[in-house]
Amino acid sequence: MTSTARIPAAEVTGLYGWLAKTMSRKILGQVPESLGVLWHHQDVLKDLMKAGRKAEGWDQVDPNLATFANMAVSAHVGCSFCLDLHYYLAHDHNLDEEKAREVPRWRDSDVFTPTERRVLAFAEAMSETPLTVTDVMVDELVEDLGIPAVIELSARIGMMNLTTRMNIALGIEAQGLSSACGLPPLAVAPDAPVTLAVLSQA
Repeated sequence: MTSTARIPAAEVTGLYGWLAKTMSRKILGQVPESLGVLWHHQDVLKDLMKAGRKAEGWDQVDPNLATFANMAVSAHVGCSFCLDLHYYLAHDHNLDEEKAREVPRWRDSDVFTPTERRVLAFAEAMSETPLTVTDVMVDELVEDLGIPAVIELSARIGMMNLTTRMNIALGIEAQGLSSACGLPPLAVAPDAPVTLAVLSQA
C-alpha cells in the first residue's frame, strides 16, 4: 500500500519496538504504518497505547454501542484508518457486523434501534466544532443507559476524536484491515471526506 503519511514512518527497533510489532501482528495481523509514524515520539505512542488499554477495561457501555460510537466519530470526522480499524475489530470481537458496516450511513439505515440511533447522533454531535450536543440528547441517553454509561460514552467519543484528528493531520489512512478479515464496508458517509474513498474499494 502506498504511504499517505505526511511524516515518513521510522524504523521500529529495540525491545519495545519488537513488543509493539508483535502486539500489532497479534491484534491486527500486520504492523500499521501509524506505528512507524508515532515511533518518532515514543512517549506519545506509549501513553496513547496505555490510555487505550485502560479504556478497554471500562464496562458501563455495551461493546456494540461503544464500537458504533467510535465508528460514527471516524466516519463523521473523516479518519479512514480508524474506520477501517473498527470494521476489523467488530469482526474480530464478534460484534454485530451488519450494523457496524452500516454506521457511516446510519441515518438512512433501518438496522439500528432507537437507543443505538441516539448514541450515533450523540457521537456526531460531540464531533462537531463547536459541539452540537443538547440537553435533550443527554437526558435521553441517561434514561436509556444510566449516568455512568453516559459519562463513559462521552469519554470514549472524546478519545476517539483525539485519535481521528491526529491521524488525519498526520496523513494516516486506511491499511486494508477490513478487507483482510473479509469485512469490506458496505457504506461510507454520504458527505464523507475524500480520505474515506479508499474504503469503498476495500
